[in-house]
Amino acid sequence: MYIIGNGRLLTRAESIPYLDDGAVAVKGERIVDIGMTQDMRSKYPQAEFVDANHGVIMPGLINAHTHIYSAFARGLSMPDYNPTCFYEILDGMWWRLDRHLTLDACRMSAYATIAECIKNGVTSIFDHHASFYQPKGSLNAIAEASGKLGIRACLCYETSERDGEQKCRESVEENLGFIDYCQNNPSKYLRAMFGMHASFTIGEATMKECVKRNVGRVGFHIHVSEGLDDVYDAMHKYQKTPVRRLYDLGILGENTILGHCIHVTEPEMELIKKTNTIVVNNPASNMGNAVGCSPIIEFYHRGIRLGLGTDAYTNDMLESAKTALAIQRHNSKVPTAGWNEVTSMLISGNADIASRCFDEQLGSISVGAAADIIVMDYKPYTTFNENTANGHMLFGMCGRDCTLTMVGGRILMRDRKLTTIDEDSVYSEIRRVADSVWKSV
Repeated sequence: MYIIGNGRLLTRAESIPYLDDGAVAVKGERIVDIGMTQDMRSKYPQAEFVDANHGVIMPGLINAHTHIYSAFARGLSMPDYNPTCFYEILDGMWWRLDRHLTLDACRMSAYATIAECIKNGVTSIFDHHASFYQPKGSLNAIAEASGKLGIRACLCYETSERDGEQKCRESVEENLGFIDYCQNNPSKYLRAMFGMHASFTIGEATMKECVKRNVGRVGFHIHVSEGLDDVYDAMHKYQKTPVRRLYDLGILGENTILGHCIHVTEPEMELIKKTNTIVVNNPASNMGNAVGCSPIIEFYHRGIRLGLGTDAYTNDMLESAKTALAIQRHNSKVPTAGWNEVTSMLISGNADIASRCFDEQLGSISVGAAADIIVMDYKPYTTFNENTANGHMLFGMCGRDCTLTMVGGRILMRDRKLTTIDEDSVYSEIRRVADSVWKSV
């Protein structure tokens, strides 16, 4: 049993939203009590005390859309890579990289990415994977790393026809095999979705096969209207917008995640709302790829379910939130725009998405909730409470302030040191495999 205390306890729960010198009691995988530090220590004298050292104790952060496979692109420079549009970025960098990822490379990419997530206070991720060199077994390789490191992970494989019919079939089978694995080996920490790249790389027969063979077991995770290529392709081939195409095929729904959704029309928004489908915004990636700004303010006011991801541009969710706020204000030319929308995506939106997926109460510190808790080494010099905390998170904190990460009552990082792996040996292996990938690319 643990007591994490002597900190500013930000619970995100209605009953006790904030305690200035608060503590949370954890037994097994769950939160069993919250209160003032001295009261908790007196009530549970046998518990191990974890000193937050006057930092902020808060729920773990959630990344609703990322790409583990992109880890080895960091610092990679290819002399013949000079993209002029989004398609050339995909084809020249990301598809080129994933065509060289062995199972070992997938596994070590996962170790690299998930370790950084933990160090940034991220306790749950939704990953969208591609490794067309070797699709079969890639999701289990990632699951091996996520299990060892201890994070919650919802995984899928990126179905696409871009590398031909055989590789497309392998991508479909990888999704189905992993869905079977997760359903036959139930875990509170591992989930599956059915992954698709984007409408413009998937033909009608393949999409219909995916829907038919999934038989409603899990939701789909797909990129939608991230670039205009997606829109032009759907209109040219099917005389439909991308969202309309997905709706007609039965892909939208309350368990489906649409990544990006930048170039969407009002009728498409109505379909997303009608089906209670999730939209996940990835602002830094959208800016970096020069594809535009997602209309999340409009989504929010239409009551569309929203989440926040990083698209692997960073593993720091606070950095993503800061970028989301800046681009919404820049795009709308209104200096007060986006506050409720961005904080809602980061906090309540992501908590709702993850809680439904993992069948756990996530994103709050309350009795009975899963013990996914982080401590941030953040000492505010202005008033800090439940009313001002979001301002401190967006303008003061950063992910690397995290000193302790707990998932399901298990401490994954303490005093900024990972506890479930030998960092030096694992990072040495990551670098060895990354060097091999670079030489092949």
